[in-house]
Amino acid sequence: MMEKKIAVLVGSLRKESFNRKIANELIRLAPKTLKMEMVEIGNLPLYNEDLDTNPPKEWTDFREIIQNSDAVLFVSPEYNRTIPGGLKNAIDVGSRPPGKSAWKGKSGAVVTVSPGATGGLGSNHNIRQAVVFLDIPMMQQPEAYIGKVHELLREDGKTVIEKTETFLRDYMLAFEKWVNLF
Repeated sequence: MMEKKIAVLVGSLRKESFNRKIANELIRLAPKTLKMEMVEIGNLPLYNEDLDTNPPKEWTDFREIIQNSDAVLFVSPEYNRTIPGGLKNAIDVGSRPPGKSAWKGKSGAVVTVSPGATGGLGSNHNIRQAVVFLDIPMMQQPEAYIGKVHELLREDGKTVIEKTETFLRDYMLAFEKWVNLF
Protein backbone atom coordinates (compact mmCIF):
# COMPACT_ATOMS: atom_id res chain seq x y z
CA MET A 1 0.00 0.00 0.00
CA MET A 2 1.05 3.55 -0.67
CA GLU A 3 1.94 5.78 2.28
CA LYS A 4 -0.75 8.31 3.19
CA LYS A 5 -0.25 11.61 5.00
CA ILE A 6 -2.71 12.05 7.85
CA ALA A 7 -3.33 15.37 9.63
CA VAL A 8 -4.29 14.75 13.27
CA LEU A 9 -6.26 17.59 14.86
CA VAL A 10 -6.79 17.54 18.63
CA GLY A 11 -9.77 19.57 19.81
CA SER A 12 -8.42 20.13 23.31
CA LEU A 13 -5.68 22.75 23.51
CA ARG A 14 -4.43 21.63 26.93
CA LYS A 15 -0.94 20.04 26.71
CA GLU A 16 -1.80 17.18 29.08
CA SER A 17 -5.32 16.62 27.77
CA PHE A 18 -6.79 13.13 27.62
CA ASN A 19 -7.46 13.75 23.93
CA ARG A 20 -3.81 14.50 23.19
CA LYS A 21 -2.81 11.33 25.06
CA ILE A 22 -5.25 9.25 23.01
CA ALA A 23 -4.12 10.97 19.79
CA ASN A 24 -0.52 10.04 20.63
CA GLU A 25 -1.64 6.45 21.20
CA LEU A 26 -3.45 6.44 17.85
CA ILE A 27 -0.29 7.71 16.17
CA ARG A 28 1.81 5.06 17.94
CA LEU A 29 -0.60 2.26 16.98
CA ALA A 30 -1.21 3.36 13.38
CA PRO A 31 -0.11 1.10 10.54
CA LYS A 32 3.22 2.12 9.04
CA THR A 33 1.49 3.14 5.79
CA LEU A 34 -0.13 6.06 7.63
CA LYS A 35 2.26 8.96 8.16
CA MET A 36 0.54 10.70 11.06
CA GLU A 37 1.26 14.38 11.82
CA MET A 38 -0.19 16.24 14.79
CA VAL A 39 -1.33 19.65 13.52
CA GLU A 40 -1.52 22.30 16.23
CA ILE A 41 -4.60 24.54 16.11
CA GLY A 42 -4.21 26.67 19.24
CA ASN A 43 -2.25 29.39 17.47
CA LEU A 44 -4.85 30.04 14.75
CA PRO A 45 -6.33 33.54 14.94
CA LEU A 46 -10.13 33.48 15.03
CA TYR A 47 -11.67 33.27 11.58
CA ASN A 48 -12.76 36.69 10.29
CA GLU A 49 -13.82 37.08 6.67
CA ASP A 50 -12.32 40.57 6.62
CA LEU A 51 -8.89 38.90 6.68
CA ASP A 52 -9.48 36.66 3.64
CA THR A 53 -7.77 39.11 1.25
CA ASN A 54 -4.63 39.21 3.41
CA PRO A 55 -4.78 36.10 5.63
CA PRO A 56 -2.52 35.65 8.66
CA LYS A 57 0.49 33.40 8.10
CA GLU A 58 -0.91 30.92 10.64
CA TRP A 59 -3.96 30.46 8.41
CA THR A 60 -1.98 29.97 5.21
CA ASP A 61 0.42 27.53 6.90
CA PHE A 62 -2.49 25.54 8.36
CA ARG A 63 -4.33 25.44 5.04
CA GLU A 64 -1.19 24.24 3.26
CA ILE A 65 -0.69 21.39 5.76
CA ILE A 66 -4.30 20.29 5.31
CA GLN A 67 -4.11 20.59 1.50
CA ASN A 68 -0.95 18.44 1.49
CA SER A 69 -2.58 15.74 3.61
CA ASP A 70 -4.48 12.78 2.23
CA ALA A 71 -6.84 12.49 5.18
CA VAL A 72 -7.67 13.96 8.57
CA LEU A 73 -8.26 12.39 11.97
CA PHE A 74 -10.14 14.50 14.51
CA VAL A 75 -9.60 13.64 18.20
CA SER A 76 -11.76 15.80 20.39
CA PRO A 77 -13.50 16.32 23.70
CA GLU A 78 -17.03 17.57 24.03
CA TYR A 79 -17.55 21.10 25.34
CA ASN A 80 -21.12 21.95 26.30
CA ARG A 81 -22.46 19.09 24.13
CA THR A 82 -20.72 20.33 20.99
CA ILE A 83 -17.38 21.04 19.26
CA PRO A 84 -14.65 22.88 21.20
CA GLY A 85 -14.22 26.43 19.93
CA GLY A 86 -10.60 25.96 18.87
CA LEU A 87 -11.47 22.98 16.68
CA LYS A 88 -14.48 24.73 15.15
CA ASN A 89 -12.24 27.70 14.36
CA ALA A 90 -9.71 25.37 12.65
CA ILE A 91 -12.51 23.82 10.59
CA ASP A 92 -13.68 27.31 9.57
CA VAL A 93 -10.17 28.57 8.76
CA GLY A 94 -9.52 25.54 6.54
CA SER A 95 -12.83 25.93 4.73
CA ARG A 96 -12.29 29.49 3.56
CA PRO A 97 -12.24 31.51 1.35
CA PRO A 98 -15.29 30.22 -0.51
CA GLY A 99 -14.38 27.77 -3.27
CA LYS A 100 -10.87 27.18 -1.89
CA SER A 101 -11.52 24.79 1.00
CA ALA A 102 -8.42 22.88 2.09
CA TRP A 103 -10.71 20.07 3.30
CA LYS A 104 -12.34 19.18 0.00
CA GLY A 105 -11.98 15.52 -0.88
CA LYS A 106 -9.97 14.54 2.19
CA SER A 107 -11.26 11.40 3.86
CA GLY A 108 -11.66 11.54 7.61
CA ALA A 109 -12.57 9.96 10.91
CA VAL A 110 -13.35 11.17 14.41
CA VAL A 111 -12.54 9.87 17.87
CA THR A 112 -14.06 11.61 20.87
CA VAL A 113 -12.67 11.25 24.36
CA SER A 114 -14.15 12.16 27.71
CA PRO A 115 -13.87 11.36 31.40
CA GLY A 116 -17.69 11.14 31.28
CA ALA A 117 -19.60 8.00 30.40
CA THR A 118 -20.87 9.05 26.96
CA GLY A 119 -17.41 9.60 25.48
CA GLY A 120 -18.17 12.87 23.72
CA LEU A 121 -21.15 11.58 21.74
CA GLY A 122 -22.51 15.09 21.05
CA SER A 123 -19.17 16.40 19.84
CA ASN A 124 -18.57 13.35 17.66
CA HIS A 125 -21.81 13.90 15.78
CA ASN A 126 -21.37 17.68 15.59
CA ILE A 127 -17.90 17.27 14.09
CA ARG A 128 -19.27 14.82 11.53
CA GLN A 129 -22.08 17.21 10.65
CA ALA A 130 -19.71 20.14 10.17
CA VAL A 131 -17.13 18.36 8.04
CA VAL A 132 -19.42 16.28 5.83
CA PHE A 133 -20.72 19.62 4.53
CA LEU A 134 -17.10 20.42 3.61
CA ASP A 135 -16.84 17.27 1.43
CA ILE A 136 -14.89 15.15 3.91
CA PRO A 137 -16.21 11.60 3.58
CA MET A 138 -16.19 10.31 7.18
CA MET A 139 -15.54 6.73 8.25
CA GLN A 140 -18.78 5.31 9.62
CA GLN A 141 -17.55 2.17 11.41
CA PRO A 142 -16.13 1.53 13.82
CA GLU A 143 -17.32 4.50 15.85
CA ALA A 144 -15.08 5.74 18.66
CA TYR A 145 -16.62 7.31 21.75
CA ILE A 146 -14.05 6.79 24.49
CA GLY A 147 -15.70 7.40 27.84
CA LYS A 148 -14.18 7.20 31.32
CA VAL A 149 -10.77 7.71 29.71
CA HIS A 150 -9.07 8.26 33.07
CA GLU A 151 -9.80 4.60 33.85
CA LEU A 152 -8.24 3.45 30.57
CA LEU A 153 -4.79 4.97 31.01
CA ARG A 154 -1.89 3.07 32.54
CA GLU A 155 -0.04 4.29 35.62
CA ASP A 156 2.28 6.41 33.45
CA GLY A 157 -0.83 8.39 32.40
CA LYS A 158 0.28 8.33 28.79
CA THR A 159 -0.45 4.82 27.49
CA VAL A 160 -3.68 2.87 27.52
CA ILE A 161 -4.58 -0.48 29.05
CA GLU A 162 -4.39 -3.58 26.84
CA LYS A 163 -8.10 -3.81 25.99
CA THR A 164 -8.18 -0.16 24.92
CA GLU A 165 -4.94 -0.57 22.97
CA THR A 166 -6.53 -3.42 21.02
CA PHE A 167 -9.57 -1.25 20.21
CA LEU A 168 -7.39 1.69 19.10
CA ARG A 169 -5.17 -0.55 16.95
CA ASP A 170 -8.25 -2.07 15.28
CA TYR A 171 -9.69 1.41 14.79
CA MET A 172 -6.51 2.52 13.02
CA LEU A 173 -6.53 -0.59 10.80
CA ALA A 174 -10.10 0.29 9.79
CA PHE A 175 -9.03 3.90 9.21
CA GLU A 176 -6.17 2.71 6.99
CA LYS A 177 -8.66 0.76 4.86
CA TRP A 178 -10.97 3.79 4.74
CA VAL A 179 -8.19 6.17 3.69
CA ASN A 180 -7.05 3.78 0.95
CA LEU A 181 -10.49 3.90 -0.66
CA PHE A 182 -9.74 7.46 -1.74
